This record gives sequence, C-alpha cells and structure tokens, in this order.
Amino acid sequence: MGCSQNNKKQEGSSTGLPSRVESESKAGAEKAGQSVAGSSNQSASAGKVQVLTASDFRKKIMDYESHPDEWVFAGSRPAIIDFYTTWCGPCKMMAPMVESLAGKYAGKIDFYKVDIDQEPELASVFGIRSIPTFLFIPMKGNPTIQMGAMQKEDFVEIIGKMMGK
Repeated sequence: MGCSQNNKKQEGSSTGLPSRVESESKAGAEKAGQSVAGSSNQSASAGKVQVLTASDFRKKIMDYESHPDEWVFAGSRPAIIDFYTTWCGPCKMMAPMVESLAGKYAGKIDFYKVDIDQEPELASVFGIRSIPTFLFIPMKGNPTIQMGAMQKEDFVEIIGKMMGK
C-alpha cells in the first residue's frame, strides 16, 4: 500500500547514481534487494527521526554529486530513510511506528525522513514514484529499498537483516 507520486523533475533518465543502482531502484517495488556498497561518517540525534534536505543528505548519507558513479555512505551507523509527503495517508500511518522504532534503536540506527515535495531532487535521484519508500542502509553490504506501508513486524524483520541478525 502506498501513494503514487508523479516525479515532476524528469529531465532525462539518469538519477545521478550508477546505472546498475538506477535500474535496481526502479525494480524495488517488486523486490527489496539493492546492490550498493557502503562506508561511514556522521549520525542523527539518537532516538529521533531527523528531517533531511538535499544538502544534509549529501553530507550525512551520500554525496551523489561528488560520487555520481558509486555509492559512498557517509554515516557512522546504519540508517533508515523514510521518503514521504505530508498528504499521503499511508505515510501518515507509518510515521508513528517509524518514530517509535527510532526510539527503540536509538544509538544503533540513524532514522531520517525526506519530504519529496520539499526535496524533489532527492526523489529524482532515487527514482521515487511511490510513497512511502524506505531506504535501509547497513554499514556494510547492500542497502535495500522497500516501497509502500508495511506492518511493524515486517519493518523489524528488514532491520534485523540490515543489522546482520
């Protein structure tokens, strides 16, 4: 379950990420696995979901302008990013659960959110067309994109896989 979003910033097909990641992010609606590598740097306030702008994203998550052909994760712990809008019903339904999980995993996982109406550049970079869309970023291994609302148990299961449990 999710809301459709027509991506208004469609100037060509390039997302600014490697073509392998671009095509896989579009396939994310059908499967949850992505192929991108990671590294590390800064983190969000423990226990809270932090709002990300495109500028913040480039500093805290990945600088897709400096690294257009590869994923270079800048975080110091695993991260989860909620791509949403304020008018999306399923997004509103997921928000309290995401806030609760941010508290539960405080100090272990950084939680962020991106309003794609306010940050269309990020929606374009990731090819976001359905919301909510969640990006699960482990410290090592492959990030995962999950589109649509989900049950808490399913969300926690994806977190467990991301954390290697």
